[in-house]
Amino acid sequence: MIDLTRMGQAAKQAAASLAGLTTDAKNAALAAIAARLEAATPEILAANASDLAAAAAAAPKFLDRLRLTPERVADLAAGVRAVAALPDPTARLDAGWVNHAGLTIQPRRVPLGVIGIIYEARPNVTVDAAALTLKSGNAVILRGGREAGRTNAALAAVIQAALSDCGLDPAAVQLVAAPGHESAQALMHLTGYVDVLIPRGSARLIQAVVQEATVPVIETGAGNCHVYVDAAADPDMAEAIVVNAKVQRPSVCNAAEKLLIHEAIAATAVPRLAQALAAHGVQLRGDAAACALWPGMVPATAADWDTEYNDLIMAVRVVPDLEAAIAHINRHGTGHSEAIVTGDYEASERFLAAVDAACVYVNASTRFTDGAEFGFGAEIGISTQKLHARGPMGLAQLTTIKYAIRGAGQVRD
Repeated sequence: MIDLTRMGQAAKQAAASLAGLTTDAKNAALAAIAARLEAATPEILAANASDLAAAAAAAPKFLDRLRLTPERVADLAAGVRAVAALPDPTARLDAGWVNHAGLTIQPRRVPLGVIGIIYEARPNVTVDAAALTLKSGNAVILRGGREAGRTNAALAAVIQAALSDCGLDPAAVQLVAAPGHESAQALMHLTGYVDVLIPRGSARLIQAVVQEATVPVIETGAGNCHVYVDAAADPDMAEAIVVNAKVQRPSVCNAAEKLLIHEAIAATAVPRLAQALAAHGVQLRGDAAACALWPGMVPATAADWDTEYNDLIMAVRVVPDLEAAIAHINRHGTGHSEAIVTGDYEASERFLAAVDAACVYVNASTRFTDGAEFGFGAEIGISTQKLHARGPMGLAQLTTIKYAIRGAGQVRD
């Protein structure tokens, strides 16, 4: 069993050194990581091919998340350079204020410290997490899934070599080499070393971490996302948004899983949208009203409304009005991304105000919930909780506040 305590100690020490780095030093290290990723592409792809061969019997959605190609490795390197180009949150200074006693109070952005990340078959997380934590001045302990073990090891080796090239502590980015349940549990309980733990993956993984961890956790990722087509929706817009939200990349957490349609337009909207989705190979599951309007649907079960498919599957429900749509979303959604398609301004404002989710869209696809699309660069995850960070988590969300207070001998009465 790997010694997580020793890794935590090394990460703590590395975090202390990172906190004092200049922005130029961080950016130089990121540039070195990007260059080494490109140079090591053959080795990375060979490791990934071994992982893919071992997982050949897995579902296509799983293999899509696991697979790297030359283009995807190039995208990883480009993502690291994009992070380098972003403003350093720890370099931003606030003017602060002077209180009644004459103390100058200045808030500063500082790193969280040591971040632990538990994730599944997403090797891109290894690189994204390393880039974001380095730029924000944090050390990171990565515990990826067993299925991506060879790929993650190859990526981590590249990153650590780049850090060493730049004279930085390679313990700033560590990979748990034994991706079993025991190592995950040990990381969840690494109190005193890990300042925050971020799970990325299935709803089952996320809930296991939330329930078991004794270190602070930021809940992320599970995406039972809905698109509600209102009575006042433009039919062409509705079709484009629904198809994009479901089909463009169905295996990711911001893909739409459920389609709600106002009963006033159901007679025409259900067949049109069902036909458009079926043309892309989407299997449809519907309530009684939806099935009656499109016989090709499979009757939905109670479990369907709470299921994140991550696949070309979508459940369809006909709702009587906007309030019923909102109630359904707030009951079955995971607080990730929800959308309304409507030409009614009041309906859109009601939806924005009443839907309980990190990202709420009016007349746009849920697929935009992404750090890069929001202008944050790469993201560490999409938070569905309400404390500290919510929605796509970029650099700023990996920092906290420290108050610097300067006085001239003041004492409190």
